Amino acid sequence: MDFKTCSGIDAMTRRPIVVSYGEKIETVERAPQVRGPLLSPGWIDIQVNGFAGADYCSPHTPVDLIAHSIEVLWSTGVARVFPTVITGSKEGMAGAIRNLTYAKASLPVHGRSMEGFHIEGPHISAEEGPRGAHPVEAVRAPDTDEFDRWMDLSNGQIKMITIAPEWPGACAYIEHVVERGVVAAIGHTNADGDQIRAAVSAGATTSTHLGNGAHNLIRRHPNYIWEQLAEDRLGASFIVDGIHLPAAFLKPALRAKGIERSILTTDAVMPAGCPPGRFRLGEVDVELHPDDRVTLVGKDRLAGSSLRMDRGVEKLMMLGEIGLPDAIRMASANPGRFARVAGRAVGIAPGEKADLLEFGFTEGRISVKRLTVDGETVYTA
Repeated sequence: MDFKTCSGIDAMTRRPIVVSYGEKIETVERAPQVRGPLLSPGWIDIQVNGFAGADYCSPHTPVDLIAHSIEVLWSTGVARVFPTVITGSKEGMAGAIRNLTYAKASLPVHGRSMEGFHIEGPHISAEEGPRGAHPVEAVRAPDTDEFDRWMDLSNGQIKMITIAPEWPGACAYIEHVVERGVVAAIGHTNADGDQIRAAVSAGATTSTHLGNGAHNLIRRHPNYIWEQLAEDRLGASFIVDGIHLPAAFLKPALRAKGIERSILTTDAVMPAGCPPGRFRLGEVDVELHPDDRVTLVGKDRLAGSSLRMDRGVEKLMMLGEIGLPDAIRMASANPGRFARVAGRAVGIAPGEKADLLEFGFTEGRISVKRLTVDGETVYTA
């Protein structure tokens, strides 16, 4: 078999390397001199509700529009994405899952980047604050029969579930989904410490966009944010767009979790990459403002983000006060490990999938140059 090669500086180790690859990385050798672009594993975004005008929460989004959104995501450095369906009616959520499943199966190249589906809700807190922008009328108790239907509709492509563990039966539900190989995440919750610890013991392994989907005012301590920060068995994802989290929260949160348990995500929604205006997200109306905020129409409540992953890496370095190697790890190996993406938990190493990103980094700005997925070039600047 003829293998391709690329060379540059490994962004996580700072070493000049030459990579030989097919669908997987075959060899990684030390290069004789420093030359070429920065190299990273292609980034993984575990929570994307839509992008570039495509609403992943709608049963009616055309396949060609989903394909276009994946192409735009490639241009931001994202090699693997978890299309995310938020709380909606049973029929609406089932339709969205069915539509995404059809798109994944019918788009041979783009579909490989659709790693699996993240279902955020509907088993979340119904309270104002923790519920976020999810429609209250669609919030409902955990139901393993509904989950099993999602798995059937998706041909087993549900890979992550976000749930509030204060629901009666939540732990049994978590055990059920984990037995099916699905990652259970805690989010949009008003749970107490005992409920959070019970959920982790049942199999929950991460927190969804920690610090968001919360009351505006909470007890000093204990509260559900501190409880999740203190739980060493939980990883955590963070939306780092300069809007969802202030630096004064992000910095201590990263210290509490450690870089090894921290994940960068965008929580992007359909207006991301579009001009400001009004849009439909699943079953709710949202507005993209000129300052990049996405809110429910007529309200000041955030409804996802308009963040691109490349800008997220930049903002993570600035607001979190961390270096490029750690930021790259939070965008690649860490989500690969916590979301159980096969062949994407280490970095640029033999045996890993050949998802390779070449990029420049000058004066704090990232420029994506080339991206491969499974060894196939999908984007060139």
